[in-house]
Amino acid sequence: MGQESKMATVIPPIPQNDSWYLSLLGLAEAFRTASPPKIKLCIHCLESIFQFKPPANIEARTHVQLGTLLFTHTKNIDLARSHLEKAWVLSQSMNSFDDIKFEASSVLAEIYQQSNQLHLAKPVLRKAIGVSQQSAYWHCRLLFQLAQIHTFEKDYISSCELLGLGADYAAMYGSEYTRGLFLLSRGMLLLLEKKLTEVHQVLSFCGTLIESFTGNPTQQESLKVFFLILQVCHFLVAGQVKSVKPCLKQLQQSIQTITVLHSDDEPLSSNPADLFHWLPKEHMCVLVYLVTVMHSMQAGYMDKAQKYTDKALLQIGKLKILDSHPILSAFQLMLLEHIIMCRLVMGNKSLAIQEISQACQVCQQQPKLFTTHGAQLHTLLGLYSMSMNCMESAEAQFNTARRLTTQTELWIFISLNLAIVYLRCGNRQQEALTLLERITPENVRTSSHSLRAAAYYVKGLQSFFQTRYNEAKRYLRETLKMSNTEDLNRLTACSLVLLGHIFLSLGNTRESMNMVMPAMQLASKIPDVHVQLWASALLKDLYQLSGDPVRESEGYQMHTTFSSQLLKDHFQSSQLSEHNLIQWTEGPCPVQTPPEGASASLL
Repeated sequence: MGQESKMATVIPPIPQNDSWYLSLLGLAEAFRTASPPKIKLCIHCLESIFQFKPPANIEARTHVQLGTLLFTHTKNIDLARSHLEKAWVLSQSMNSFDDIKFEASSVLAEIYQQSNQLHLAKPVLRKAIGVSQQSAYWHCRLLFQLAQIHTFEKDYISSCELLGLGADYAAMYGSEYTRGLFLLSRGMLLLLEKKLTEVHQVLSFCGTLIESFTGNPTQQESLKVFFLILQVCHFLVAGQVKSVKPCLKQLQQSIQTITVLHSDDEPLSSNPADLFHWLPKEHMCVLVYLVTVMHSMQAGYMDKAQKYTDKALLQIGKLKILDSHPILSAFQLMLLEHIIMCRLVMGNKSLAIQEISQACQVCQQQPKLFTTHGAQLHTLLGLYSMSMNCMESAEAQFNTARRLTTQTELWIFISLNLAIVYLRCGNRQQEALTLLERITPENVRTSSHSLRAAAYYVKGLQSFFQTRYNEAKRYLRETLKMSNTEDLNRLTACSLVLLGHIFLSLGNTRESMNMVMPAMQLASKIPDVHVQLWASALLKDLYQLSGDPVRESEGYQMHTTFSSQLLKDHFQSSQLSEHNLIQWTEGPCPVQTPPEGASASLL
């Protein structure tokens, strides 16, 4: 949400004859801005101010400055909290210098939030919001901050109400830019709630607002990037990989435009309600890389996903050196989640498990991320276990992930993969049947086109294992129809090769060949090594049946190459210490010790 500010800390008017205060303040600032900063000396200077028994406004301001310094530069959170609580109490009896009150409430609420004491943060912010209507900047900032806390609690209704109030207030105060930030933030939450009709209404209105915007060019382009990110995510959540392409292209053009704009050369708005920005340009670039990776992964362009992931992780590595903002860790984790799935599709299990370990390290550094991404980590471990034929571990990981997730789409994705585990085990057909009865393609509770297509594929796979071939063909043709509509290449390749297997089982070698050849071509393009392995085995048999020993030999050679590649990688993965992560099903991320002499991170 757009709550970063360009406004500098406000210093209250200094009483005359208080040269001691100016001297100590100047000295403290010199220590703070030294290279490197001398924070300890800065703190000592500010603490000395209390010896002079200053007026209430200076005492409150000094407590705010100390609390903010301690919070930002030290680990002494308790002392920071103590200073800010004193500033907050002192400010209650002050009629003027309201900025002290608002800054104290904002930073104090941040400390409460970091300490997981949201019940203390919310009343402080509500009280400050209640008296801040005359200070446009602070009123908007505090509304964003309280909305963010409600979002963290998954209380999207309260958060949306606050963002709606903020949009109305910004409009009344003549700030179309900040109104757009509030509305787009609300649209983002409605998207999380899958209220797609309301999302469409918000985005339609915001599109008109952005087109008619006449203010700062950087602000307009920033709103446009935010708007297009939501549009792209809207399509991707719905599994509409082909339909999203025009929006994604617009987004990539817009990020190029914003990177060449020089906001420093643009005059600052005189409207205090305008003094916000959504994200720094560098963070926006990473986010555009991320949604491009998400699209490439869903479409089955693994090489493209890998290329953009490498670029994004390199950018994150550079940005973290300058400012390790928590949002960068969130972006890093989401990029890792997508590239891990790409590695597994491409048959690079050893890289995948090392990157899963890396994702665990990110969660150890930012424990809040495990709260929101724990289910995804266990899902990835389940997919890795499947690729290693460790079916008991895969089942345990998927069940852990299903228990942890609150997202309908993720629950369905996990359940479909768990059903495949049961089908592959041979003696677990009843468990697969029970599970798939809950997620039949016709009544699966999702708006995702790709998940419905996947549900048809898994039903086709189930019918195949039960040797109900005609029924399997019906399901797989439905998958193909849906996959082709939205260019879901991997589902298309999997469906074609399975249909090829079915036709071969029925003795129809011509139809089998018509399925297997395009499956192999598409799998090579992705590249999906597992489908290539499967298709090459079928081709070898088909050429043998058709009496073509030369091509049979070629098919055999292809199959041997893919098989050797996967077996070699399988052995490497099983020897890695990170492989033991498949045993982890309870509690926080286990600590991963990197090998001696190795870097703890691949970044």
